[in-house]
Amino acid sequence: MSKNALTVENLTKIYSNSKTKKQNKALTDLTFEVKQGEVFGLLGPNGAGKTTFLSILGGTVIKTSGQVNVWGFDLDKNPRQVRASLGIVPQEVNLDAFFTPEKLLDLQAGLYGISKKDRITDLVLKMVALEDKANAYARSLSGGMKRRLLIAKAMVHQPPILILDEPTAGVDVELRNNLWKNVKELNKEGVTVILTTHYLLEAQEMCDRIAIIDKGNLVALDTTEKLLARIKTKNINFKVKNVDINSSLSMDGIEFKVISNTLIAASYEKNSLDFAEIANYLNKNNIKIEDISTDDGDLEDVFVQLTKH
Repeated sequence: MSKNALTVENLTKIYSNSKTKKQNKALTDLTFEVKQGEVFGLLGPNGAGKTTFLSILGGTVIKTSGQVNVWGFDLDKNPRQVRASLGIVPQEVNLDAFFTPEKLLDLQAGLYGISKKDRITDLVLKMVALEDKANAYARSLSGGMKRRLLIAKAMVHQPPILILDEPTAGVDVELRNNLWKNVKELNKEGVTVILTTHYLLEAQEMCDRIAIIDKGNLVALDTTEKLLARIKTKNINFKVKNVDINSSLSMDGIEFKVISNTLIAASYEKNSLDFAEIANYLNKNNIKIEDISTDDGDLEDVFVQLTKH
């Protein structure tokens, strides 16, 4: 049985406005755990409470109540050990333009109190494929290299947990693929990864389990596979030879829509019908099927279903 890398119990954060006396609950009794060695997705619309949660972990926001345990350390009793157990990669690129990657990582290691003989600067640069840019100014690096350098910066103290806050926001497809390749390699080395992202397909492909929060509340927590199984509707597009666009197609448990004289869309509840029944029905109506494409839905459909966003 794998142990938990992070345990959150009844975490609540309330912001108070001293002028209006109004209170805003950013997080409400948030409870979940992240298992050691997994890639865990934390998803939610803007304003859901993700940033507040990460800020509590990072020490820039103080929680109102609840318990947070990181790698066996209690956030209230052992805040320094909690910070040392985390490597946080921010969404914004916040690098000093006049530092080289090597100097930047050495400085970061020094801030964590790591002696020169124990620093792993060369190893970390190699892990993110920046060893040949060790002595180049940060300002001369490409956008992808800067993103990888942020990951390296978060890894200098060898934290067991890596938190990625929207790491691929605004980056191109090639860069995104390279970043995920790096993250997968780190995960293979045993690093637990917590990911926040607005790219839901990305989360679907990367994460073992996913938590979805909305307005500070946990609305779903399950494996990616089980979340996808919540989608009840199956959609099929039939490319046909020729059909009258005014045709009236009717079959129990299925909704047909004639899109054009060569395309028919059909939707029905999963497991309620056999696909062969639909094909036979179209054949009986003298509709010749030339091609078929199906859509079982994706994480975006689950997200919209749960958050109404």
